[in-house]
Amino acid sequence: MNRRLLFLVLFWIGVGMAYSQSTTKRQQELEAQRIRLNNEIKQINELLFSSKKTRKNVVTEVEDLQVKLSVREELIKVTNAQVNLLTRKITLNERNITEQRKELETLKEDYAKMIRNSYASKSLQNRLMFLFSSESFLQAYKRIQYLKQYTQYRRKQGVAIAEKTQLLQELNKTLIEEKSKKVVLVKENKAVQEQLKKERKDQENLIQSLKRKERSLATQISKKEKEARAIDQEIDRLIREAIAASNKAAGKTAKNTFELTPEARLIAANFEANKGRLPWPLEKGIVVQGFGRQRHPVVKTTTIQSNGVTIATAPASQVRAVFEGEVMSVVTFKGSNPSVLIRHGNYITVYKNLGKLYVKKGDKVKSKEAIGEVFTNQQTGKTEIQFSIFNNVKVLNPKGWIYQM
Repeated sequence: MNRRLLFLVLFWIGVGMAYSQSTTKRQQELEAQRIRLNNEIKQINELLFSSKKTRKNVVTEVEDLQVKLSVREELIKVTNAQVNLLTRKITLNERNITEQRKELETLKEDYAKMIRNSYASKSLQNRLMFLFSSESFLQAYKRIQYLKQYTQYRRKQGVAIAEKTQLLQELNKTLIEEKSKKVVLVKENKAVQEQLKKERKDQENLIQSLKRKERSLATQISKKEKEARAIDQEIDRLIREAIAASNKAAGKTAKNTFELTPEARLIAANFEANKGRLPWPLEKGIVVQGFGRQRHPVVKTTTIQSNGVTIATAPASQVRAVFEGEVMSVVTFKGSNPSVLIRHGNYITVYKNLGKLYVKKGDKVKSKEAIGEVFTNQQTGKTEIQFSIFNNVKVLNPKGWIYQM
């Protein structure tokens, strides 16, 4: 029975420690997310809202506000999760403090009884009488051992009380810190919610002013989508053409996959090994449009398809290769700015909307090497690139490949 009880106590102690470690890890993850989102909002303000010289059109303002709103909403979610986690920790901590206080009181009561008993048999005469009244040598020996154990137990009880008192002090200190953190987070969250409410109202007013133009805006969006599809089709054609040429040279007939040389296979393996750790194609930037099919931020009835991510940055920013490779193609499509395709084995990265080019077809490039400069639209004031990743002919979501995208 005693062994079983000991096992249960040790089991629950282990569970408690595992929960505490898990909670601490989750707290650290949430705090890292909160810091990242706050930094992202600073970048959004710096890149999209700092310039008073450039007069944005209403559509651009709505789109930029949508980017900020999305990040603020995510920040509120993360901060709420932090507050909820702290609330649970505070509750558990308060319960733990109550239990520790009860245990400390019990220890003190037991210790007080021992002290009273000790005083009752304090004199040497009483101890000697206790020993000499033994009926045998063995009983006298056992009584000597008992007195030693009793003294040791008293010392242990004293140490246990001191340790328990220190533990209580530490728990109280942690509790005060956690409550202070919660107050700060709640206050910060309230301020973010107020700001979100104001910005949402601003966006609603702007959208309302566009209601009469909704049909013409839908037509403009449809036209832009058509142009984007034409560029995407050209990129797809160039990739398939490169695959065909590569396989023909190797004497292979595969249609949709590159036949790789040992060198190209190594580059592809290294590219894949760096998934989630690839550098950004810009030194500074924020994602203003994600990957895949999505609703347009202004005309909600219209959907758009994105084969990559759109990243906003500062004017005159340089575009960087995200990995070593070879410039496969430079696309100059009618009515659009140049795009650069860089091959990394059977992976291809695409950089659209360049204003200046620093590379040409066949050039070897290194990771983070500048390949051009982002184009700035003088009418909208936007400085953006569209970035895509392909594995052979399959388009991939860059979010899973670029570091903390």
